[in-house]
Amino acid sequence: MTLIEMVVVVGIISLIVGVSLPAVTSGIDSLRLNAATTSVVSFVNSGLNRAERRQQVVEITISKNENALSMRSTEPGFFRKLELPDGVTITHVLPESLENPDEPRIFMLYPGGAPPRFGVQLMNRRNVERIVRVDPITGVPRVEQPQ
Repeated sequence: MTLIEMVVVVGIISLIVGVSLPAVTSGIDSLRLNAATTSVVSFVNSGLNRAERRQQVVEITISKNENALSMRSTEPGFFRKLELPDGVTITHVLPESLENPDEPRIFMLYPGGAPPRFGVQLMNRRNVERIVRVDPITGVPRVEQPQ
């Protein structure tokens, strides 16, 4: 093999990598957003289940600044925290707070009570958004794509 052949092969390989890299990073960002959405749904669902099955008041705090959700209960020592993966951020906590939208929002889940209407809007680096919203009638978190 000559040096020219080796340079041509390396050039072709680098061209293939350069063309396919944006598609790969886009796929990774989509996977992270889907995983974060699923994690938020599971987290909220576990809070709703804990309130109903253990008959305990559960507090869910959503913090945009920390990019995390936390859960406390009336059971001593119970605390859970969900930090979102790199590249996925909380953009809005629904319904929007008119006073200070960046302040952490607290939602209470009462046993036997209707769950509050709230939601979390997530966005990845490519500006793809998902909303995880709790349906107050059924009490089930669902995922929506904003228009």
